[in-house]
Order: sequence, then C-alpha cells, then structure tokens
Amino acid sequence: MYNIAVTGVGGGVGQSILKSLEKSGYNVIALDGELLAAGLYAAGKSYLIPYANSPEYIDALLAICKAEKIALLFPGLDAELMPLSLNRDAFKAIGTTVVVSSPEVIKISDDKQETHNQLIAHGIDVPFTSPLQGFQPSAKDFPLIVKQQVGGARSKNVYLAKNEEQWGLLKSKVAGDEDSFIVMQYIEGDEYTCGTVNLDEQCKGVIVMRRILRDGDTHKCFSEKNPVIEKAVRKVVEAIKPFGACNVQLRMKDGIPYVFEINARCSGTTASRTLCGFNEPKMIADYLLQNIEPQFEIREQTILRYWQELVVENESVRKLKDSSKIQLHNHISL
Repeated sequence: MYNIAVTGVGGGVGQSILKSLEKSGYNVIALDGELLAAGLYAAGKSYLIPYANSPEYIDALLAICKAEKIALLFPGLDAELMPLSLNRDAFKAIGTTVVVSSPEVIKISDDKQETHNQLIAHGIDVPFTSPLQGFQPSAKDFPLIVKQQVGGARSKNVYLAKNEEQWGLLKSKVAGDEDSFIVMQYIEGDEYTCGTVNLDEQCKGVIVMRRILRDGDTHKCFSEKNPVIEKAVRKVVEAIKPFGACNVQLRMKDGIPYVFEINARCSGTTASRTLCGFNEPKMIADYLLQNIEPQFEIREQTILRYWQELVVENESVRKLKDSSKIQLHNHISL
C-alpha cells in the first residue's frame, strides 16, 4: 500500500483531499501546524509540523516523508505551494513526488494581474484588470471589484463598488496600500468553480460546478455538463500547464465564460467533485503511482455542504502536543 501525505488538514482544501482519498486503497497521513486542526484526528496517523514560513518547514517534511516512505505529498495550503515547488528535487531524491506545479505557474496563479496578463495573451476571455494605483474609473466602468493583487482568500480584502460614491468609500479603506491591490471589472452572472487533472502537460479531465458562496466559501454547488465552459477551462490549463490539480474560477455572461482566478492546487470543493464522480486526488495518485489513466463519469448533482462534529479524546490532543505525532486506530472520518 502506497503512503500519501496531505498537509493543511485544518482547512477546507486539506480536508477535501483527505475525504477524497478515504477508502481509496492508499494509506493517508495527515499534516498540519495547528494542534487542533480537525484533519489531524481524522486520519490513521498524523504529524504536527512547522508553519510554511518557518526555516524548519522543509526539513521537517523531508524527515517525515523519508521515515514514512511517502510516495506522494499533496499540499493543502497556498502558503506551502512555493516552498514545496522550489524544493521538489529534494523530495524526489528521497522517493516522494510533491503534487505541486512549477514556481512559474504558482506565481501566475497567485498574482491576479499576472493571471490576467497571461490569459489575455492566450486569447482567453477575462475581466478587465488593472493596478489600483492611479486608476480613475468613469461612470460606464461600474460595477468594479477591488482585490489584493497577490494572495488573498475567502473574500478577505475584497470590495465591490457599484457607483462613484461607493468607489470613494472603497478607496478610503485601502488608502496608503493601493499598490498591493488590483481593480477588476465585476462580471454579473453565475459563478463556476471548475476542477481539472493535469498530467504530462496534458489536461486529463474537467468538471464544471456552478456554485453559491457564503463568506467566501462554496456553500452549495451543482455539477453541470457544459461544453462551452469545459472548452474554456481546458484552454486555460493548456496555456499555463499546471501539474496535478488546478482550479479555475469564472463567471458566465451572455454565454461567454470570463475567467477571473486560478488556483494551482486542489480546492475546497475537491470532495464535492469526488461525490459527483470526479476524484482528482485519486486519479492523480493512480496515474503517478500505478500508471492508471484517469477515468471518471460525472454525475449532475446538487451538493449541499454542512458541518459535521468530530469528537477527539483529550488524551489524543495531549499526546500530539507532546510528541508531534499520533496514531489513531479508531479514527473518525470527516
């Protein structure tokens, strides 16, 4: 049985990967920097690790991967993508493949202005995007949305202006920090989050999911078979060539998909896609470890997300805190 490690299991992405690999035939080991990260208590074996910005982060992961003979490592946090990408060769030397794109792809997906520039160069429809510093809108430009140029998550530091009065209020909120924000045309229409599997510089599959957000996260989603969106998403990933999973977000207006964000990783809706017949982590693992071509049969379904409680014995928390490692024989699945 191959061992697979998943980081960031306290968040939605890491937990989605855990859920997708449950009963997959692979042995999954959970990693996180937070003692009370729920996913640490939902796997058979877990490790407490340093944060991604720690100088000890890479060495700690290398030691765990070597000791546990980890075949694949799936990152679950954006902050981990670049350090893991820059150290792919070190992991490869101990027999671990990190499912992460190249530094160039991560930079494109993390920088919204760079995302716009790269996609428009490949003839992909995108909303108008410009640095906020020095931008002066006219009445016909509204509505406009302002976001952090680099990073950002769950609608944090995202502002919508529908007119000049709201624009003035928005500018006052980011005063003094304008150079770290971009302004983007706000596309009215249904929003979609689309998953892809990308291996050997080829797109092996796409799933299209319309979604409803709550507090920046997908709250309800609906798998759909939409050839127009699928074609647009394929064009995106074939242009930037990510490795493994890549999430493409877009809005539809007048039958045209406008791509506004790329995440070069699995997403918080990975588990929802698995429930619809498109299991990205398993397809990637099967291909890389067993040379099995990705196979899927997408079911058009409605996915409603809900909380599920996870009971953890206090002794388990103490043991993990003391030793940074825990093995649970009767773990409860998320």
